[in-house]
Amino acid sequence: MAVGLGLLAAAVLAGCANPHASSRVYTFEQTQRAQTVVLGHVTGVRPIVIQASSTSGLGAAAGGVLGGVAGSAIGGGSGRRLTTVGGAIGGAMVGNAAENARSTRQGVEITLQLDNGGTRVVAQEADVPVFVGQRVQVITHGGVTRVAPL
Repeated sequence: MAVGLGLLAAAVLAGCANPHASSRVYTFEQTQRAQTVVLGHVTGVRPIVIQASSTSGLGAAAGGVLGGVAGSAIGGGSGRRLTTVGGAIGGAMVGNAAENARSTRQGVEITLQLDNGGTRVVAQEADVPVFVGQRVQVITHGGVTRVAPL
């Protein structure tokens, strides 16, 4: 039971460390650094889904432990073993699905015509309204590019 609660606590803490792809979120290391800015206008906006490239596995582990504990409270003898295993498998599946859902965000793919003649496409979270024809600044530093309205 204590192990299960420990894993659950670890899963909750790991959930707090979700990465962001927002034009408004900067890491501490990205602050106080000169960034390149190019101006342009938006020529296209397409909705996308931003998904983490992998999960930590803590959702499946915590779900498996909690499912196993819940399953062991049902039945007796060999039936209890079956419900424990079934609960662990079902809990792991539910925990993994919950972790995957938590690591998915709504985003936009923004096509830009830059004032210097170039064309760029930038994908970022859909937390800042961007529309076709809008004047924007394209901010780049260290391989990270974000689009922000003027």
